[in-house]
Amino acid sequence: MVSTDDFQVGTLLTPVNNSPFIKFFINNLPINRPGLDPFFRGLEVGMAHGYWLFGPFVVLGPLRLTAFRPPDIEQLSILAALISAIVVVVAGTLALSLYATVGPDDDTKFGAEGWSRFAGGWLIGGGGGALFAALLYLFRGPLLVMLLGIIPG
Repeated sequence: MVSTDDFQVGTLLTPVNNSPFIKFFINNLPINRPGLDPFFRGLEVGMAHGYWLFGPFVVLGPLRLTAFRPPDIEQLSILAALISAIVVVVAGTLALSLYATVGPDDDTKFGAEGWSRFAGGWLIGGGGGALFAALLYLFRGPLLVMLLGIIPG
């Protein structure tokens, strides 16, 4: 985008979208990184989404850790949150696969085969990210002791 002196045309240049750091950051996101296979793009994006999808289901899910639940169902609540996060990842995979099938033919980003590979990477990465988050949450006490020397109370 080029700036212009004509005030009627306007410009969208701001210190945020014209910053070299922001341009570098946006261009190095997995979806924009040059030379990366669509499967590995989907794997990286899926891992991040699977990892952060687990948290809201633990904190806000029906088996959340409140004072009113029995103390012996913590593992069940973690399992329910893991299954819920994986279900959301599978729903996203179905949406990506549908887009790969019925999306525009002139898609210059990946094409139908690329979007299909992206969806496969998303599924594996999303499930793995959710599983990793669940394991971190399940073993948070021993991890705190091992890494920081903190005894959870």
